[in-house]
Amino acid sequence: MEMDKKTHILLVDDEEAITSNLASYLNRSGFETSVAGDGEQALSRVRSKPPDLIVLDVLMPKVDGREVLRQLRQAGDWTPVILLTQVGEASERAMALEEGADDYLNKPFDPHELIARMRAVLRRARPGRPPLSAAWILVSGELRFDRHSRRAFLQDTELNLTPKALLLLEYLMTHPDELLNRERLLDVVWGWEYPVGSRAVDTRIAELRRELGDDAGDPVYIETVPSLGYRFIQPVEGAK
Repeated sequence: MEMDKKTHILLVDDEEAITSNLASYLNRSGFETSVAGDGEQALSRVRSKPPDLIVLDVLMPKVDGREVLRQLRQAGDWTPVILLTQVGEASERAMALEEGADDYLNKPFDPHELIARMRAVLRRARPGRPPLSAAWILVSGELRFDRHSRRAFLQDTELNLTPKALLLLEYLMTHPDELLNRERLLDVVWGWEYPVGSRAVDTRIAELRRELGDDAGDPVYIETVPSLGYRFIQPVEGAK
């Protein structure tokens, strides 16, 4: 009986200490892993043996990770990409997602967290189609999020949301059916520069629920997973 084909990961980083250790870890976790030490090598590897997912460092010599991502997307290659970055600014992370990354992870990171992100990205990947993170319009039932204008609507009524609640809703909608803990949402919405506690996430979730008319006990959009975090439970479609 033929064994299932292993998921092929292309790991791109110019630090050999990272690629050697991480590649071994990914292989032990059941993935087939190829390695590239810079952006030029990465583009060559993609052409010679297309991967199922690319883990891509941003800061590299020759061609950096952002340029690799741009070249892939401009060529119509929508292979899922997770960016590895050391940038904590929320605006920089938002730009990376708008350029077509499926997700990002700040260095240093826990390899277990990378595996979790990889599996989540692979689950929601749409072969040959842009990720939700690259869509300008997000639609889920009667809920519509316009990322150009930074406005959200339920049916035809605009939601009266604070900027932080809008950012939170955007991230939830671009990561549907994924369990997101409070620490990750704090990092996404507030970044490293804001010394806020995890209660800030709960406050903004409560704001979203009020505007959406969502019952925490019987949710339509946002589910609470006790002690673990939150999950957006409705299917989401993206459009330009």
